[in-house]
Amino acid sequence: MVSRVLKRVYAALIYIFLYAPILILIIFSFNESKSRGSFTGFTLKWYKQLFSDRQIMQAMYYTLTVAFIASLVSTILGTLAAIGIHNMKKTTKKISLNITYLPVLNPDIVTAISLMVLFIALKLKLGLLTMIIAHITFCLPYVVLSVLPKLKQLNPNIYEAALDLGATPSYALRKVIIPEIMPGIISGALLAFTLSVDDFVISFFTTGNGVSNLSITIYSMARRGIKPEINALSTILFLIVLVLLILINKTTNNETKEMR
Repeated sequence: MVSRVLKRVYAALIYIFLYAPILILIIFSFNESKSRGSFTGFTLKWYKQLFSDRQIMQAMYYTLTVAFIASLVSTILGTLAAIGIHNMKKTTKKISLNITYLPVLNPDIVTAISLMVLFIALKLKLGLLTMIIAHITFCLPYVVLSVLPKLKQLNPNIYEAALDLGATPSYALRKVIIPEIMPGIISGALLAFTLSVDDFVISFFTTGNGVSNLSITIYSMARRGIKPEINALSTILFLIVLVLLILINKTTNNETKEMR
């Protein structure tokens, strides 16, 4: 009994340690005063000022544009790559999977500098295009790793049966394989979108020419001092990521129930 209580207290302390700063941030985003020391009253004026700030709105536009394009392209390429890896021979498949895991295990700073050096070597001007390419690059492995488990659950005879019934390989892929692995594709797309919206390090090293996403904008604003608008912006960003993670969790749970 004592052991169970201690475990619960320990878990509660961990959660408080992790989420108390975020809770305080959210509370102070509604604080009427600019002072960070006390809460003087409830207001929504910082959110109104936030949406009237041209710099922040531009950063929001770039963030959503990059996230949408990166998640769309990485989902298409990642799904095709996952199907290709799944159908490889055992040795080649193992090597390909290890290569796919590398970007996931690699520190963001290493990936960021590597991509920046590559773009400079290719004489690509750092800006929106390079940021999109960078986001596609680091989102791609996550899509592959989300789709592969669904392919492992797939009955291999379904594809062959479709071919025997007269379907072409491309038609069988579109009408048989893709619908069966769709939950994994949706999970991968949501995960890619979440990672893209949340990214700072890779974006910081691969952008230029005034192109800035929300993470970079928050960083540059914080260097000049924490403003109430930053609290409001950080709250919105946190809620967007939270909603996306809940959707990913729900999709994953539905997949687990289907397996059972």
